[in-house]
Order: sequence, then structure tokens, then C-alpha cells
Amino acid sequence: MTGPAEDTVLSVENLSIDFRLRTHILHAVENVSFELKRGQTLCLVGESGSGKSVTARSLLQIVDRPGSIVGGRILLRSAGEITDIARLDPDGQTMRAIRGRRIGLIFQEPMSSLSPVHTIGSQITEALRLHSDLDKRGARAKTVELLRQVEIPNPEQMADRYTFEFSGGMRQRAMIAMALAGNPDILIADEPTTALDVTTQAEILDLIKRLQVERGMAMLLITHDMGIVAEVADDVAVMRFGHIVERGPVDAIYHDAQHPYTRQLLASTVKLTRHVEGRVPAVAASSEPRQPILSVRNLGKTFGWHGKTNSLRAVDDANFDLYPGENLGIVGESGSGKTTLGRLILRTVEPTTGSVVYHNKDGSEVEVTSLTKKELRHFHREVRLVFQDPFASLNPRMTVKEVIGDPLIINGLAKGKALEERVAELMRLVGLDPMGMERYPHAFSGGQRQRIGIARALALDPRIIIADEATSALDVSIRSQILDLLLDIRQRLNLSFIFISHDISVVRYFCDRVAVMHRGKIVELGEAEQICTAPREAYTKSLISAVPNPDPRDKRMLHRHRFVASVS
Repeated sequence: MTGPAEDTVLSVENLSIDFRLRTHILHAVENVSFELKRGQTLCLVGESGSGKSVTARSLLQIVDRPGSIVGGRILLRSAGEITDIARLDPDGQTMRAIRGRRIGLIFQEPMSSLSPVHTIGSQITEALRLHSDLDKRGARAKTVELLRQVEIPNPEQMADRYTFEFSGGMRQRAMIAMALAGNPDILIADEPTTALDVTTQAEILDLIKRLQVERGMAMLLITHDMGIVAEVADDVAVMRFGHIVERGPVDAIYHDAQHPYTRQLLASTVKLTRHVEGRVPAVAASSEPRQPILSVRNLGKTFGWHGKTNSLRAVDDANFDLYPGENLGIVGESGSGKTTLGRLILRTVEPTTGSVVYHNKDGSEVEVTSLTKKELRHFHREVRLVFQDPFASLNPRMTVKEVIGDPLIINGLAKGKALEERVAELMRLVGLDPMGMERYPHAFSGGQRQRIGIARALALDPRIIIADEATSALDVSIRSQILDLLLDIRQRLNLSFIFISHDISVVRYFCDRVAVMHRGKIVELGEAEQICTAPREAYTKSLISAVPNPDPRDKRMLHRHRFVASVS
């Protein structure tokens, strides 16, 4: 075995991490080895639970208890000296000096990683003074300079703002500034763009990569998105069940993958970019003129504040039709009004202007905006919602039978044996074993929980399902399974979907037509294939071009179209 190259700054050798639980020992990471090289990016890729984040946290000795390093070495190299991090006391002075100064960390969720009661500037200043000899004034000047480097506008003013006053992308930029405060040799980025829109994600990845090159840092990027890996990685390590199953240069991994799991991950990713023609056409597709099942006209919502003249136009003059058996995608960045539009249709948020007309099975029309609360109950039986988060949307104190059967009980449609039979039928419909109906949600994986949520939505035999970011919390292989399930259910039950998402690839795969939203307005509406391959509007072009392309030989984000809008 050859020794490490001169540009290697950190070597991980046969790392093993165990969690000693009450009933057993969980081997979270087993015999993992890799190297981080100066100026290069290693992407650690795999699905949830594969051991990626635990591996990354071990490099800083911040593995959550009861986890502990039980084997292997983590060798940090500097000026001829070698330090084995695995042997250091997590609370010792040596380890504390390494954190931030030698190794910087960008966490996955900036909202929970930043203090809500301290200004952004004071948090970065604290990190600077911890790792340098700067006085208060010098640290403040350096903080402003760091904020400028991560492209936060008006850094002098923004340094005095609090976390809640920053957008998601701005918070992540502040986290990057904090990670760079100690001028580290190694940067660990743990899913740094998971919660961000596609255009914001592209900007953040661009920024991280540029700063890494400028400073000559080694980077460990942790992600489950194979598109991101293709765009930024030099080398790739694929993790599954605590083991690295394949490792190599990015081009070799993508174009000559050896392990079946790597090939499966790549196939699931590529599938979402190319499945337009292969999708089964909508049930209602025919030569006859189609009658819409739902018509939205001039729908708007303005949020105003008492005593203030300014107001927010969250949805502005939305117009579209939804046809039987059709999947309509609503796509746009956070704050574009997508979710508010879905809530206006359901009238969980009251519209300020416009109308929503629902066409019953008998051909009669219902003006949803004028329904009483009692009349809305019938409408809510016909139009159901699938939530974004499969963990938060299920009551942890209810069994699966109670969760799925709840709409049936509330509407007085089934009880006793009939209820149990209907729940079993719904579970089979979404690919779950009815034997598990007495179990609680915590006993199921994320993908299984989303299937439970879908079964609950189907319980009342609806005609329309509004899916609000229904697959965004799922891994790529689970995501394609859920989308295929929804397509299959649509064909069998002749459902119509309003599919709200910021993920263009998912919308392209799943939807027949797409409405693109920007700042409350629908700026483009058309066939999914046309929108995704030949968009007309500048904003749509920027969305499409920011989607990572899962091929390292064709890095789309380097040549993406940037949308320039007035800064508010």
C-alpha cells in the first residue's frame, strides 16, 4: 500500500463508529477509508441512514452520544506533523483548536444552526475572536469582509440583522462565512443545499467551489443528490449501510460504475431527467373538447399589516384550468406563492380576489370561494392534500389504521370491520402490507410514511389531490418510487393532481402541464416538455438551467442562465 500524496491534508483509515443502544450495538460506520486533498472536492454520497453525516461529524469529534469511534484513524497532516483526531479528547484543548481553525463545517439546516437571539455579525465575530488575536474592532471589520466575500449585499447593515431576517440562501451564506472565519485547511459541507431552491442551490454551490479554489482548501461535500455530485466533485465515495461500496474519480463513477447500488442511484437520478416520453398519457386525453374539473380565475391573496401601508401580494391574478386525469405542476422558488395558491384553492387561506370553480361529477358548478364552512366539508372530500413532510404530518400517537381511517370516521363513512377492510385496501393500493396497520408511524421509513399520507388522502375517493412538495424530503430512489406510485394510482382512479414543487426534474417527470410562478404571478404556463426544454420566459430559463445535470462531462450549472430582477 502506497503512502499518502503530498497534497493529502487528511486521511481516514478503517474508521468504525458504533452506537451502544439499550438492546443492541448499531454499527453505523464500518472500516471506512478515504483521503482529502488540498484544492479538491470529495463527495460522500448515499441515501439517508447510510452513515455520511456520522462520518463527517467524527472528523470533528462531535458524534452524538451514544455514538463513539471504536476503530481506525483520522490523520490530520500539517507542516510535517500528523495528528490522529480519533485519539483526541472531544472536549480537550487540542480538539477545540482544530474545530474551526483547521476544519470548518457548514451544517445542513442553517435555521437551527444559527442563534436566533444574537445578530449574524456577533456570531461570526465570536468565531473570529476564538480562532485569532483580533480585537473587537478588527473582528468586526473582518466579519464585514467575510459577509462581502460570501456575496451578502450591504454587509455593514446585514451584520446587525438577526437570523429570522435572512432568507434561506442568505442564512446559508452566513454559515459559510462563519465556517471560513478560522481560515481552515478543510471544509466539510453537510448537505449544504438540501433546503434551498434550485437557483439558490446553484449560487451557493458556485460560491463554495469558488472560495475553495481561491483558498486552496480540501472539501468534503456530503449529499444524496447525484446531480450535485456531477457538478462539483473531483472524487466520489458511495456509502451504503455504513460501508463505502465504491470510490473513484467522478467520471469513472458516472460512466463506468461497478457496484450495483451505484448504478441504481445513477439510474434513479437519470430517470427523472428523461422520462417525459415514456410516461403513460393522461386518462382524459382524447380528441373531444375537454371540460375542466377545476377553474381558477383572477385568484389573488394580499397579506396586509395593521398600521402599515405596505402589503404583500402573495398570489397575484392566477388563472389556470385543471382537467380530469391531468397532472398540473406548480413550480417556482420559495416565496413565489406556490403553497399559498394551493391553500387558496382549498380555502384554508381565504382569497382576497378571484374565483375557484369546481365542476361536480353531474356537471354542476360550485363556486368554492362562496361556500359555507359546512359546504366546504363536501368539497374537502373531493379535493385532498398530501403534505411535504412525512414525519411531521402523521400523528405519532395514532396507529397507521387510525391515521388512514381518520377521514372515514370523521365523515361517518366506516367503522368496525368495514373500516379495517377499507384501511387494508388503501394500504395495499399504496404498496404497504396491511399487517402493519396496528404499528405507529415511527416504525416506518420516510418513504413508507409518505405512502401512509397518500393512503389517507385517498381514503375518501377524491377526484383531485394537491401534493405540496410531497417528495422533497425523500431520497432520489424513494422519490422515483413514490412518483411511479402516484402515476399508477392516477391511472387506476382517474385522479387529477396539482403538484407543487421547486424541483424541476420531478415536475418534468410527473406532470403533463406546468405553471411557473415568480413573486406571486404565473409567468409561464404550458406543456411540461415545452417548458422544460424550450422555455420562453427569462425566469423559467434560469430555473431550468440551474438544475444540476447528472453527467460530469456536461456541467450545466457552469453555463446557466441568470435571471436579473430588481432587488427589493
